[in-house]
Amino acid sequence: MSEKYYTQRNDNNTIRLRELKAELPYFCSEFFVGVENQTTPLTRLNYAYDLRIFFYYLATHAPQFHGRTPKQISLMDLNMLTATEIENFLDFLTVYEFKGKTYHNNEKAKSRKLSTLRSFFGYFFKKEKLDRNITEKVDLPKLHEKQIVRLEVDEMVNLLDMAETGYALTPTQQAFHRHTESRDYAILALMLGTGIRVSECVGLDVDDIDFSINGFKVIRKGGSQVVLYFSDEVAQALKKYLEDRKAIKDLPPTERALFLSLQKKRISTRAVQNLVKKYSKLVTPLKNISPHKLRSTYGTNLYRETKDIYVVADVLGHRDINTTKKHYAAMTEDVRRNAANKVKLRES
Repeated sequence: MSEKYYTQRNDNNTIRLRELKAELPYFCSEFFVGVENQTTPLTRLNYAYDLRIFFYYLATHAPQFHGRTPKQISLMDLNMLTATEIENFLDFLTVYEFKGKTYHNNEKAKSRKLSTLRSFFGYFFKKEKLDRNITEKVDLPKLHEKQIVRLEVDEMVNLLDMAETGYALTPTQQAFHRHTESRDYAILALMLGTGIRVSECVGLDVDDIDFSINGFKVIRKGGSQVVLYFSDEVAQALKKYLEDRKAIKDLPPTERALFLSLQKKRISTRAVQNLVKKYSKLVTPLKNISPHKLRSTYGTNLYRETKDIYVVADVLGHRDINTTKKHYAAMTEDVRRNAANKVKLRES
């Protein structure tokens, strides 16, 4: 991943955080400074979004703050809160309106927001500026296990065939496909062949690819730089795309992004999400396939081949092995399927 892209992304998140802090009570700035050395700009930005809706809730739904704006709530006011009021906030999150839009939160989203509040209250309790951390008395929402969605082998083959040929696309889509065929195929091959994150994929520069070792540089979550390796099949897809990339007319020589949009700029995360959705809906319409599901597909396939969860965790860049388990949890389906033929009712 381009260090310039990585730095620019962090700068954008930092600027957006400053804008959000203008909507929050003054003491929130102290919290963001206090956690800066332990968090990324993106994490702090997500904290800000969560705190913004929390203080909005207090100002509009908590009786003791009636008539105040979020910025008028003081740090000492938080000592008045009870565990029940935090639970009411979680209930509010189920569905609410904010700035003209309706938002919904499932158990996972509520759990993340409560974790933000735990960090926030815990910080000021540790600094002895709050009498207690009331959020510790509120249980995290129970997370229900979701079925692991991934592509089967034949679906993965069909997805790549679809990107390469565009045979089931509409006439309008085929008109664009002629200009993006090798790019789309290379992106899907790279994701399915390495488990790369979508943010890492769009951040790649041409200079990050080294075909002498079939590897590329990538900056992972937290800022660590590693080299990931790809197969000859993926290398062939990348080489084909790079040849087509060289033929793009009027491409500025300073544009070093690997994957480009039709506007001859670095492709966006949203664009990659859309192209994955476009092809996958034609291949497997009942599955909601995202770039992250391609990552799960790779994790499952890698575990099938290695039977080593630690190898999968290292390649995917997971710090917590429990995160890795989610990528191959669907292996239990294979176990059940094989078990069906293990017990004989009658000897033949």
